[in-house]
Amino acid sequence: MEIIVAKSGGFCRGVQKAVNTAMTVPAENTYIFGELIHNPDVVRQITDRGLITVERLEEVPNGATLIIRSHGVGQKIYEECEKRNIKIVDCTCEFVRRTQKIIREEYGKGNAIVIVGERSHPEVVGLNGWCEDSAFIFSSEDDDFSVLPEKKCCIVAQTTYSAKKFEKIIKNIGNKSRKTVEVFQTICYTTVERQNEASELAKKCDAILVIGGLNSSNTNKLFDICAKYCPNVFRLASAVELEYKKIKRFKKVGIVTGASTPNAQTQEVLLKMEMETEAKATMEEVVAKMDNQPKFKKGQLITATISEASDAGIAVLLPNTKKEIMLDKDEVDCEVYNKDDYAAKLGEEIELMVVAVTPRVVLSQKQIKKVKEEEAMIAEISSGKEFEVECKGFNKGGLTAELGSYTVFVPAREIRSGYVKDLEKYVGKKLRLRVLQIKTERRKEIIASQRVIIEEEKAAKEAARAAKEAEFFASIHVDDIVEGKVERATSFGAFVSVNGFDCLAHISDLSWTGVKAVTDVLEIGKKYQFKVLKIDQESKKVSIGYKQLQPQPWELAADKYAEGDVIHGKIVRIVPFGAFVEVEKGIDGLVHVSQISHEFLENPTTVLSIGQEVDAKILKLDCAERKMTLSIKALEPKPEVAERKSKGAKGEEGEGKEKSKKPRAAKPADEVTEWNEGDLDAGVSIADLLNK
Repeated sequence: MEIIVAKSGGFCRGVQKAVNTAMTVPAENTYIFGELIHNPDVVRQITDRGLITVERLEEVPNGATLIIRSHGVGQKIYEECEKRNIKIVDCTCEFVRRTQKIIREEYGKGNAIVIVGERSHPEVVGLNGWCEDSAFIFSSEDDDFSVLPEKKCCIVAQTTYSAKKFEKIIKNIGNKSRKTVEVFQTICYTTVERQNEASELAKKCDAILVIGGLNSSNTNKLFDICAKYCPNVFRLASAVELEYKKIKRFKKVGIVTGASTPNAQTQEVLLKMEMETEAKATMEEVVAKMDNQPKFKKGQLITATISEASDAGIAVLLPNTKKEIMLDKDEVDCEVYNKDDYAAKLGEEIELMVVAVTPRVVLSQKQIKKVKEEEAMIAEISSGKEFEVECKGFNKGGLTAELGSYTVFVPAREIRSGYVKDLEKYVGKKLRLRVLQIKTERRKEIIASQRVIIEEEKAAKEAARAAKEAEFFASIHVDDIVEGKVERATSFGAFVSVNGFDCLAHISDLSWTGVKAVTDVLEIGKKYQFKVLKIDQESKKVSIGYKQLQPQPWELAADKYAEGDVIHGKIVRIVPFGAFVEVEKGIDGLVHVSQISHEFLENPTTVLSIGQEVDAKILKLDCAERKMTLSIKALEPKPEVAERKSKGAKGEEGEGKEKSKKPRAAKPADEVTEWNEGDLDAGVSIADLLNK
């Protein structure tokens, strides 16, 4: 009979930590919250030390010490212990603690929590306590997922749950409920490794022995996995339950152990099997057969037993063997090596890493820290945390890098949005990545994406901008007075930031008197008050004005000018019915053609020209209508007027001549002719204007 023992056997790190704590902590007034480990023999050893197992916190007196097992507990347990001054020795598995953190954070965001696992399992009960016992718990792909609420759901798994069942449940949730979900891979890596190894072993063996406590969830899952691929699977709590006659006919027998099964129990099963064989071979021979098989690989973590301590280092017994290997003192994780410290720990288990397998197996304890840090890092990034690496190279498909012992591959389509033609330019540059997939089957590889981060940030910026715009347009109205900072100037106006939104102040709305450049009125970088003139939310445009908050020149004219005043101005425009004089910027006055000279003028241009400076008297001022009537001739002396004969006499030429026509009576010099600026455009003749 060939016996194959699964490599991933014995206590996992979480269970080992809990057991070591329970076996070393002072027993007096110390309690354990729930069964520490699903293994009767180990529980019996702990109880014999005097530790008390309780199922309810009310059984623990104030001021006592309470050990939290690897399954963890709900948040209220910690709060109650603090109130009652109960000292906690926390042995919660690091993978369970990570799941607790995810639930607390996602629940705090208002998301619904979904836990995939066994409803009554202590780990699931504890996880539910981090979302106020509001989680939706599913244990089968056939469950009713329609009960999920109409909001985002966060999905986690019991750390010892079947990875394949978890995948089926996730798929069914997506197919049947159509909810928005975010899945966190929280199944322990060692659990996945045990399950994968159990399935592979079951495929090639005639029979499988699954060793572990009958109430151990992870051991029961190993049994289910093996039963799927092998028709002859036997469940054993210990060597006592082994019935050799049921397995002696099989040529190849595999042995699988749960995370709560100590190596000693496996050794007992092996010993009993050997004693029952017809050849009566010794246990050493069985182990020797096992040793001839390639058991270890570089980077593998193993749990060995301290068998001897010397000045050179520590001798350890490899798991499931009686072969000793020396752990060099330089590879022991301590500040200063002292053999006496380890001589007192003979028989205790120690976790080691295989750093070499040829030409001999070399172990190290110091490397464990790096491995644990890497596992913690992988656990974080697998949950969606962003990480950064330096691009080391590229191939036809994308970019390559390294993260610890993992190779990292970024497909070309995942570098950024759009096609990337030149991959070489990324070599030596930092890449911000998020995990798409982690592979551990053949080699440790991370497939990651930078594009998802870039697109998420872009979407977040657009969403923030849209929200900001919506808030801005909801708070602003036409005729509002707002404060804005002048950001930049153009030929047609100034762009002004109002509450972070760009508004346009057109150059025509900067001054009542008109300007050639924005900087003639506004200073870049300075804040001013503006009036909202127009809002177009559809096109995201807001027009504002500066001059609308400034007094118009005509509004101040009444305080500066009065009828009869003499002003000095410049001719800025000449029309057939007169000339316009710029009194000041924004205020023009009209000198009617009849008020230019005492002599009759057919056209003002005969005596005036644009740009000419003149003095004039204000004859009429109407600030409301923005009109000022001026007279130049009023400041000049009147010429003497020759007497005209009342009737025409015969001329010296003789009597036959016609009498001259009677000339039209001239209007008095001081009469003011009313005018409108539109007169010129309407084509009114000068004679018509004079006859008004």
